[in-house]
Amino acid sequence: MRNNWLLWSLLSAAFAGATAVLAKVGVEGISSNLAFAIRTTVVLLFAWIIVTATESPLSLAFIPKKAWIFLLLSGIATGLSWICYFRALQIGFASKVDPVNKLSVLFAIALAALFLHEPVSWPQWIGGALIAGGAILLACF
Repeated sequence: MRNNWLLWSLLSAAFAGATAVLAKVGVEGISSNLAFAIRTTVVLLFAWIIVTATESPLSLAFIPKKAWIFLLLSGIATGLSWICYFRALQIGFASKVDPVNKLSVLFAIALAALFLHEPVSWPQWIGGALIAGGAILLACF
């Protein structure tokens, strides 16, 4: 199970789907920014519990500068994404917000091709178009 990326990806998708519904209920009656802060605190605590249980304390000392920079940038992007996501959930339907949020797949493919020089195959382009079409259908109708 450790190397099964597909299983881990499906579990991630299932938890992400549950997140949308749980967050939609949780954001009712409070500021979307406060909801974001609460969720982020839970994620932070959960992450450090996992690291403490699975990593050597010396691991932090050996993180390269490049990793720090890109992980910090990734964290900023995650925070901005979550702020926008919680605001969208507060004012929209979870069943419409989440499909639009999944357009992140298209951004990831494009950015990976542009900056990481990953090849993009015709099946990926077609799949991306289907994701875009599905998001539009789910969000607009």
